Amino acid sequence: MCGIVAYIGSREATPIILDGLQRLEYRGYDSAGVATIDQGEIHVRRDVGKLINLRLKVQADPLTGKIGIGHTRWATHGAPAERNAHPHVSMDGEFVVVHNGIVENYLELKHELMAEGIEFKSDTDTEVIVQLIERFAHNGAQGNLTEATRKAVHLMRGAHAIVVMNRNKPDELVTARVGNAGGVAIGLGEHENFIASDIPAILEHTRRMIFLESRQIATVTAQGFHIQTLDGNPIKSEIHTIPWDPVSAAKGEFKHFMQKEIFDQARSLTDTIRGRVDFERGEALLPDLNLTAEQAKALNRLVTVACGTSYYSGLVGKFYIEHLARLNVEVDYGSEYRYRDPILDDRTAVLAITQSGETVDTLAAMEEAREKKATLWSIVNTIGSQAMRISDGYITMNAGPEIGVASTKAFTASIVDQYLLALALAQLRETLTLGQRRQYTHDLSRIPDLVGRALETEPVIKELATALHHYTDFLYLGRGINYPIALEGALKLKEISYIHAEGYPAGEMKHGPIALIDEEMPVLCLALKDNLYEKMISQIEQAKARGGIVVAVATEGDTVIQSKADHVIYVPECPYLLSPVVAVIPLQLLAYHIAQRRGADVDQPRNLAKSVTVE
Repeated sequence: MCGIVAYIGSREATPIILDGLQRLEYRGYDSAGVATIDQGEIHVRRDVGKLINLRLKVQADPLTGKIGIGHTRWATHGAPAERNAHPHVSMDGEFVVVHNGIVENYLELKHELMAEGIEFKSDTDTEVIVQLIERFAHNGAQGNLTEATRKAVHLMRGAHAIVVMNRNKPDELVTARVGNAGGVAIGLGEHENFIASDIPAILEHTRRMIFLESRQIATVTAQGFHIQTLDGNPIKSEIHTIPWDPVSAAKGEFKHFMQKEIFDQARSLTDTIRGRVDFERGEALLPDLNLTAEQAKALNRLVTVACGTSYYSGLVGKFYIEHLARLNVEVDYGSEYRYRDPILDDRTAVLAITQSGETVDTLAAMEEAREKKATLWSIVNTIGSQAMRISDGYITMNAGPEIGVASTKAFTASIVDQYLLALALAQLRETLTLGQRRQYTHDLSRIPDLVGRALETEPVIKELATALHHYTDFLYLGRGINYPIALEGALKLKEISYIHAEGYPAGEMKHGPIALIDEEMPVLCLALKDNLYEKMISQIEQAKARGGIVVAVATEGDTVIQSKADHVIYVPECPYLLSPVVAVIPLQLLAYHIAQRRGADVDQPRNLAKSVTVE
């Protein structure tokens, strides 16, 4: 939920930056800061808590300068503290940076820099970036800020959005984007320019904007800009004119909210991880769960209750909690749960998953659990919702507002939240070693970048949608932890394109659904390189033998699958437990583009509501 605002021009930068950060407050943060360059020096003000604290500090000790950068931070590495707030300054005070994202290999880079004598002042991964830029500026980049930034970014793993200033070059800003962990909008003014992570921050000043794509870097001055790839190739970017209408403006360069929210996921997943993982100690930090080790060890069962997409999320979470925390999990539909007099007691935890926190069936299931003395937890996206209020403990998705009726980013956020819950329970129940916990948290740090790479499949999927949109029946197959993703993929297609689609565990295909397969039946198979890969290949061959049109979601580098399937969508290789988060991305995009091709109302599909508040 970090926010970035930067300015260069003839006006004082600080008021523009602070006002822009104010417009990003809805995203959530735990600290904020601003830096300017004036008379050849970098000046920084930072504080913890709400933006008013920073404003009061600036009021008491003003900042001047016609160039500046600002940031609101939601902690990932390092606790919320002034020393960890952005912007971060290099050791010699020449460079300053703000950053959205996670530097996956920051420990390796930090140790390398420390061995060279670099002294660190914070606990963050971000400080590694500014120290790398300083090193390259003094060694190989000949003081060229853009080149030094490019070299630093090439060493960093993960997805990032950064903005950098150099006190010796007060006439330029450099910004770069890698992956989809954070957007970068360059706002074009008259003899002034702006940079922001979100359109609302700068919409008051300009409607003309350019959006950086992944692996692009821009040098921005008051008079103009120059954009190139990270490999140095010049880019001619389209200038978008953003309407003043706040609803249209919120969509940015996207046609629909659903498309925007699909592409938000690398960032929304970064936001749901922020402040909740100690990567060095391999720990999940969930203080709002209000759970002690004694209580965790006393549990003998967890019941997840949810509806629709959230139910499928719970099926993925079952794998996590049983595998990591060794706690038995049942998953039930909220709409059915209370009608069978469920068996509950004080050694059972009931977990409700609900984006809105107001879904009537899920709330009724929670009341049933409350009456039977179970421990009540919730995973919600809407802070202050009823589900959150009545819970003993909760986890917020931090996905941001989800406008499209078909849930996308709330689905993946809730999966990651259950991964965190499983890790937290494993710590308290002592079911994992320190080494195992570190590995699982490291895997989690990779997920925003992996999702960002999966989003790059959109051009392929758009073409595939053109080939498939006229079919009237689809079958989705998956096994193991990706069986629920087959269910979710089919649901998305049904919801927004009105095509009949069914999701099945692939092993059940021969127990009925195989009778439906013919040359008019596309069969989408989740065939990632995991322990069930050979079994999925067998299912694909059986579908092809019946004339089915096979679309496979496969792991990058898998050439065998090309001879088995009619169409292949490749996603990056990823850790097995987190593969559902990556595998669902192309299914969301496929549903979206097929619905688009059929002329359906993507954001408001017929007969559906965002939150079901009546039974």
